[in-house]
Amino acid sequence: MIYDVFYKIFAILNDPQFLRSFFDNRFYLILLVIILMRAKYKTYSSMWLSAIVNVPGTVLHEFLHFFVGMLFNAHPCNFTIFPKRGADGNYVMGSVGFRNITFYNAIPASMAPLLLLPIGFYLNRYILPLMPATFVNYVLYVLLQTIIIENAMPSGADFKIAKMYISGILLYGFIFLSLFLMF
Repeated sequence: MIYDVFYKIFAILNDPQFLRSFFDNRFYLILLVIILMRAKYKTYSSMWLSAIVNVPGTVLHEFLHFFVGMLFNAHPCNFTIFPKRGADGNYVMGSVGFRNITFYNAIPASMAPLLLLPIGFYLNRYILPLMPATFVNYVLYVLLQTIIIENAMPSGADFKIAKMYISGILLYGFIFLSLFLMF
């Protein structure tokens, strides 16, 4: 009995006409993202449930800080994805500490999670078209992209570190402006 109900639901969800109308309608995409985000925010009443939901994105976000910090000689000294309550009462899901933040590595190390955006773009452009068009695949794709894009955004602490050195801001501003004018 239950098997028949699930079979009928999946048959409807994987019907080519339903899938085409679902995939081609941005309203459903936005609705799905909002539902996923609301479900995620419901977990914030429990630090550990919130941590479990946020672990994949936190690992990506903090790993990029660590990796770019190593590349730019910032000397990462700790890496944690275990949540703790911050001084302001909010939860801090993870962190990376550095021993050698200077004018030339503060911006790359603190803005490193932005490197997740090209990964999300690549997945959208080259991996999504290869996936079989099923409802479950689409929901998983939207969940993955939501995790990637949300965790690509630098935190308030990341911005504080980035703006510590005006000389670094001028250096990278000049580099990006020069690259922009070349193309």
